[in-house]
Amino acid sequence: MTSNYQPQHLYKVEQPKWTQYGVIYQINTRQFSRSGDFNGVIEHLDRLAALGVTTLWIMPIHPIGEVNRKGKLGSPYAVKDYLEINPEFGNKNDFKKLVDEAHLRHLKVIIDWVPNHSAWDGHLVDQHPQWYAKDYKGDFRPSPWWDWSDIVEFDYDQVGLREYMIKAMCYWVNAFDIDGFRCDVAGYVPNDFWVQARQALDAIKPVFLLAEWESRDLHEQAFNMTYGWSWNETLHELAHGRCSLDRLRKYYSWNERAWPKSALRMTFVSNHDKNAWDGTQREQFGDALEACIALSVLGEGVPLIHNGQEAGESKRLAFFERDPIHWQTHSIGDLYRKLISLKKSKSVLGNGNYGARMTQIPNTKMDKVFSFVRYNKEEKVFVIINFSSEAVSVSFEPPLFEANYTHWSSKESRVFSSDTTRKLSPWQFEVWVS
Repeated sequence: MTSNYQPQHLYKVEQPKWTQYGVIYQINTRQFSRSGDFNGVIEHLDRLAALGVTTLWIMPIHPIGEVNRKGKLGSPYAVKDYLEINPEFGNKNDFKKLVDEAHLRHLKVIIDWVPNHSAWDGHLVDQHPQWYAKDYKGDFRPSPWWDWSDIVEFDYDQVGLREYMIKAMCYWVNAFDIDGFRCDVAGYVPNDFWVQARQALDAIKPVFLLAEWESRDLHEQAFNMTYGWSWNETLHELAHGRCSLDRLRKYYSWNERAWPKSALRMTFVSNHDKNAWDGTQREQFGDALEACIALSVLGEGVPLIHNGQEAGESKRLAFFERDPIHWQTHSIGDLYRKLISLKKSKSVLGNGNYGARMTQIPNTKMDKVFSFVRYNKEEKVFVIINFSSEAVSVSFEPPLFEANYTHWSSKESRVFSSDTTRKLSPWQFEVWVS
């Protein structure tokens, strides 16, 4: 018997070219505009394209259950019918118009898909009660240990359920030409189902799948992108002085050595869960916010912007009621726009295999300063971040960082050599481009 010792390439998902400089933008249709509907989203598409986003993630568009509903309007994640539109947002023609208008602006559209559970009064409860998980009494149950009292959980041992869910996903691709799905609590659904779904969807057209989960194995045959939950949690702890900077270095070590380079990982400082339950971006990250945003865009990973961040995210949006975003011009929006523009101008800042790895530049303040380059033969971007509440003076270990640079914003030119020292204010970041 001959043994095969050749490397086995397990990660089969191909990243489309449009993900090279991908930026995800999350839309909560209910809160996005004064009208709270798809037409209200369409009115913002030109602005979103100018911001630099490439992909719109639209939160669940389906009718919401009424039994055990939370609040007046309920959670969009308590889906009553997977084949219909929530009348709160418009109708199918309105949704098709939204997708078409986005595509005219070269924006991709993915919709939220909630496969783990349905509303208590979902149409499948009566039609196919055998598709649901049961508790020890034989009754329908929510997901265990959570307070998700407005939903009941499915049982993916049921072949009929798998067939239904995949056909329902295919319906939205076929009928509306959407570009993929953000899959809610994807890790609660067996990975082999996602492989089956990927095969069926790709037979229609190549789709983009984002998992609300952090697992390397999901990238093998199913998902383009997973959540960087541990990135977010680490930055949050750093911002509050509750962990050392080495914890962030550990994240990037794991990212480089334990994950395939092709795997896209979503880096974010806010989303609907964080905003609703943990606080606004400023409440969560304080004076470290701008530095964390810079790292989310310029480091390895695909940045997410939660709707309203670019307007300052001035409040925690109510989750079960109407609570429209207060739109205004804000410095955070300017920061995102400039960072995304820089990202798209440098191939080394591309996502996944399209970009360059981050290489750490050791410095004299390793307990406070995070410094790295992303480079190739033609380009180099040097990022320096003071992740502390103290002003610092820092120098760097040569020679990799040495070059003739231009400051990303002020356009100041400067030669960085072995004796270069930088003075940084608390939480300040610098980006130098060669």
